Amino acid sequence: MPRVSKAETEKNRIAIEQVSSQLFREQGFHGISVADLMGAAGLTHGGFYGHFESKDALAAIACARAFEESNARWRKRVEEAPDKATALAALIDGYLSTRNRNAPGSGCPAAALANDVAREGDDKPVRATYHEGLEKLLDVLASIQPGGNAAANRANAIAEMATLVGALVLSRATQGTPLSNEVLAAARGYLLARVSKE
Repeated sequence: MPRVSKAETEKNRIAIEQVSSQLFREQGFHGISVADLMGAAGLTHGGFYGHFESKDALAAIACARAFEESNARWRKRVEEAPDKATALAALIDGYLSTRNRNAPGSGCPAAALANDVAREGDDKPVRATYHEGLEKLLDVLASIQPGGNAAANRANAIAEMATLVGALVLSRATQGTPLSNEVLAAARGYLLARVSKE
């Protein structure tokens, strides 16, 4: 059997990371096996350990990739907005949308992975990765707060993030019922009303 080139090996690793990032957000860390992940990437199960030390290591890498995607989307929205209030409103509208609710595999890992990460041991690498990714999103939110006080901006960003994530988690948990849309609408209305007052 011919050896795989370095370029092909890197291409395969990227494919595994991308698929894992999506599937972990959709099904959780324990809802999918290594064989399933590799199959979804179009590769054989046996090749996994040539790329990653363990499933735990892959979970951390996939989590980091998911947060990088979210951070890039958030920063793009902020850069495209004419002012802080518009940027914050755009983030709120995008996050608390039915489109985002219906697509956990491409959405924010803060909501999609929160419960899974909370169940992981303190020694698992994904916990530190999740914390680091969440801090970066909080930095984006803090940067578009209306005030100049860094401590107040961070506190507001944390409260907003908790509302965004909590509402999205509840909306996904009740999807298919009227409550799901009510949760999104109520949280969006609450946060947007705060933006308009500031």
